[in-house]
Amino acid sequence: MTEINSVTTLTQDGDVAIVTLNSPPVNALSANVRDGLFEGFKQAIASDAKAVVLICDGRTFIAGADITEFGGASKGASLFDVQNMMEGSPKPVIAAIHGTALGGGLEVALCAHYRVAVPSARLGLPEVNLGLLPGAGGTQRLPRIAGVEKALEMMTSGRHAPAKEALEMGLVDELAPEGQLKEAAVAFARKVVAENKPLVKVRDNNSKLEAAKGHPEIFENFRKANARKFRGFLAPEYNIRCIEAAVNSPSFDEGLNVERKLFMELMTGSQSAAQRYYFFAERQAQKIPDVPDDTPTRAINKVGILGAGTMGGGIAMNFANAGIPVTIVELKQDALDRGLATIRKNYERSRGAKPEETEKRMSLLTGSLDMDDFKDCDLVIEAVFERMDIKKDVFTKLDAICKPGAILATNTSALNIDEIASVTKRPEDVIGLHFFSPANVMKLLEVIRADHTAKDVIATSMKLAKKIGKIAVLAGVCPGFIGNRILAQRQREAQKLVFEGAMPWDVDRVLYDFGFPMGPFAMSDLAGLDIGWVKEKSKGETIRDVLCEMDRRGQKTGAGYYDYDENRNAKPSPVTEKIINDFIVKSGRNPRKVSDEEILERCIYPMINEGVKILEEGKAIRPSDIDVVWVNGYGWPVYRGGPMFYGDLVGGPAKVLEKMKAFQATMGDDFKPAALLEQLAAEGKKFADFKR
Repeated sequence: MTEINSVTTLTQDGDVAIVTLNSPPVNALSANVRDGLFEGFKQAIASDAKAVVLICDGRTFIAGADITEFGGASKGASLFDVQNMMEGSPKPVIAAIHGTALGGGLEVALCAHYRVAVPSARLGLPEVNLGLLPGAGGTQRLPRIAGVEKALEMMTSGRHAPAKEALEMGLVDELAPEGQLKEAAVAFARKVVAENKPLVKVRDNNSKLEAAKGHPEIFENFRKANARKFRGFLAPEYNIRCIEAAVNSPSFDEGLNVERKLFMELMTGSQSAAQRYYFFAERQAQKIPDVPDDTPTRAINKVGILGAGTMGGGIAMNFANAGIPVTIVELKQDALDRGLATIRKNYERSRGAKPEETEKRMSLLTGSLDMDDFKDCDLVIEAVFERMDIKKDVFTKLDAICKPGAILATNTSALNIDEIASVTKRPEDVIGLHFFSPANVMKLLEVIRADHTAKDVIATSMKLAKKIGKIAVLAGVCPGFIGNRILAQRQREAQKLVFEGAMPWDVDRVLYDFGFPMGPFAMSDLAGLDIGWVKEKSKGETIRDVLCEMDRRGQKTGAGYYDYDENRNAKPSPVTEKIINDFIVKSGRNPRKVSDEEILERCIYPMINEGVKILEEGKAIRPSDIDVVWVNGYGWPVYRGGPMFYGDLVGGPAKVLEKMKAFQATMGDDFKPAALLEQLAAEGKKFADFKR
């Protein structure tokens, strides 16, 4: 065995040289890895071996580029040097793939002459999820080996193709038995040599491109079919353009030049910077300074849910999906039956749902009318009406019923969890688990740490969130926690803007164009304007009151802030416009033209300022946690990073402070800057520089 460098070795099995890479945890293409591969192939080619196998130790093949090196100066051998060495080898090169071959890893494998993979392997080019495109020939080689349609779908979605599918599309040449990859790859290499098979260079294979030549409609139809999904993102379009270049360019190298140019545009742009930032932010959110990774956790083998309504049912589905038995308790049989029936319908409506899967998950759900059935649960989550007196009554009962060590959780979206915990004899076992609606779909879980919450309860909750497919962010107790507290700032300004002359559709359009799925007024119409509205108590004092009194309660009644046709398509409503103008006249104001710039700044800057207050009070650990909450819970466009990242993008604390002061001078203390905002601006820092 020859040790090439600290991560690469070269061995020989008879007439086959084996270059082995071992750079935990995922064999990412760092400078050290590239150097090792380059020198390893150089020596393998110079040896007396007749073929070369590239294989990786550890849990995976090369899982991609080293993202931490993006934007930095390149050192040592480039990825292109490695690829050219492999592709130009006079001896057949076989890539042996297990785990995942993703991004740069797949681009390396595509420069081998053949590929062997175990059935559990997955292959893909997921750069689009970082606001990028494959920048090492992937956009030119994948359509040549898999076809244009498959390349379009894989590259714009970032999907990982399982090995069997990869074999069918020609991306893999042979499947090896699990656990026997090296032996199978070496045998395959000997077969190539014995049969004198050609050194297949993917770059030279144009046969699968021919069908798309002269058919631009392939690309236009793909764009139209995915327009909604791609809205606002640059990377999917740039990936498509690269595949078009593969089809239409006179040569592989000219297509490669297009790829390189577009890659650099994305790499140096704000969208990829935001998406790469978010990639690390999501992982950072799992790290809690005083709750280390080795903190003991409690076993959660059975969960109780109090309430079978929309939230309770959705929460229960998360645990059933993870194979954890759930007891759902309701007060009345009809409510319980209705809740369980809704869960069943949700499963049956799931795309690709199999009847046996539905039955398997439903079998994990047990309905009950007796809270005593929570006595053997390891975790109980209440999802009852959002009133403090009701919550306290529930927790008093749970405290008496549940076994010692059981975690008692509330799904409250805003109430004081310390107050809820105070009625129990075990406040250390009480925590907030704020699921977002619909709970079986939304990825975000705010984990709320109360004053006395035990560290093992926090650790258990964070790890359990991952098990049930959620992205968890730790927050402290304050009204609205992180997400809803910041949302209140935007909602207040949206309402104020309407009273000054901006119409609801103006506000919604600006926020939609910014990248949100919908604006606040369209969202209100979707949810129903009558949520929390009581007809008997309505006094017509707000626009919502008047709309509800007119039975304009949103999409469900065909009218709300907007008018809706039979397909629920919205259009601006003259009725709503008259109601708003009447309110403005009644207030003694004169409506004015409000610019799009003012709408955006007044909705967004107070959100950033509130995020700073949350940091100041220690209710969020770091700015990036706030961004993770907003991307996953409220539809903040990931290509803008989140409110705190966006604050840095537009000029940092100094710029936000300047705007807040200007608004405060003309519109009052709703725009009063946070003390920490003033401090960060005075110190010339970014929001990202904040450390607790």
